[in-house]
Amino acid sequence: MSADILRGDHHVHSTFSDDAVSTPEENVAAAVAAGLDTLRLVDHVRRDTTWVPEYVRAMRALEVPDGLTVLTGVEAKVLDTAGTLDIPALPEGIDRILIADHQFPGSEGPLGPTAVRERMTAGWSSSDVLDDFVAGIVAAMERHPGNQLAHCFSLLPKIGLSEDDLGPERLRAWAETAARTDTLVEVNEKWACPEPAALGALRAAGATLVASTDSHEAGTVGKYTRVKALVEKEVAS
Repeated sequence: MSADILRGDHHVHSTFSDDAVSTPEENVAAAVAAGLDTLRLVDHVRRDTTWVPEYVRAMRALEVPDGLTVLTGVEAKVLDTAGTLDIPALPEGIDRILIADHQFPGSEGPLGPTAVRERMTAGWSSSDVLDDFVAGIVAAMERHPGNQLAHCFSLLPKIGLSEDDLGPERLRAWAETAARTDTLVEVNEKWACPEPAALGALRAAGATLVASTDSHEAGTVGKYTRVKALVEKEVAS
């Protein structure tokens, strides 16, 4: 993995997301100021989201300076172990869906972290939890190829587990699926994930990595500390 990935930011939110504060225009200006060559503007969607056509029109209307490529995306959570995404029908003009582990993809639908921890306390084994978790992400990549994993494994600490608990077999299956399905995997600044063992599995599988800040305000676009450390640690391993 090359440090060149730090010249892109593949996960930047705008005011189309209800938890972000910067406009697409402000994010473009911030990307130029940070010396980036690639910017992916991304906003949260759900099945009942209706503004995506307006979003596409806004992206097409952006004035993009020479030397910067602006890509588009929408971020949707995985709902279940079958890989169903919480996403509306999409018009032309969306380059990639960002597949996100905002909730746990249960066999019967999404579960919040508290519900998962309660079920684990009641006897749901961590091995079975991890099997279902990885199964949901793998299925989403297979059902929606050619997209991008957003902050993958960020849910694990919220349910009392870590990437170390995944083990090499699960990581290998996950990484090989990413490579086979042309799924970009972002190294995420906000959540500092995936960690070096997962990055090594991705490298071994031949998957493509991109860097992202998961910025919700323009001041953080292209500003990497955690991602830079992860890249350096994985390259040194």
